[in-house]
Amino acid sequence: MLPYRDNRLTYIALGIFFLIVLGYAYYEARGLLFGPAISVRSEVNETHEPFVTIKGQADRIASLSMNGKIIPVTEDGVFGEPYLLSPGYNRIVLDASDKYGRTRRRAVEIVYTPAAGSGQTPDTTATSTSSSTIEVAPQQQ
Repeated sequence: MLPYRDNRLTYIALGIFFLIVLGYAYYEARGLLFGPAISVRSEVNETHEPFVTIKGQADRIASLSMNGKIIPVTEDGVFGEPYLLSPGYNRIVLDASDKYGRTRRRAVEIVYTPAAGSGQTPDTTATSTSSSTIEVAPQQQ
């Protein structure tokens, strides 16, 4: 008699073992499979405040930059960076790259219109202590 039996319990145990191994391999390979992820709302935001903070979350990244400037990101992928708007249309580009060299680009579009009584004209810039926050929505998978 052989040291093991060809029974149903042995096949079930081996099947569960290989499913666990495949699940773990998928979990570890998702960075390679999906690449970096950042999400941005596609609509154009309008604000009357010249100073905004771009906040959001990026997943599976090695570096994140905003308009070419590297910005800090926490271990959880959360970031927040202040930005001074110029009057009119502003386009803020977020570029993420992962450790495999894959990149992802998203843009935030903001229209800044100075308040009617603020005394600002489109040709000048002024410093203001008030600010707005533009949220970058987390990506749904």
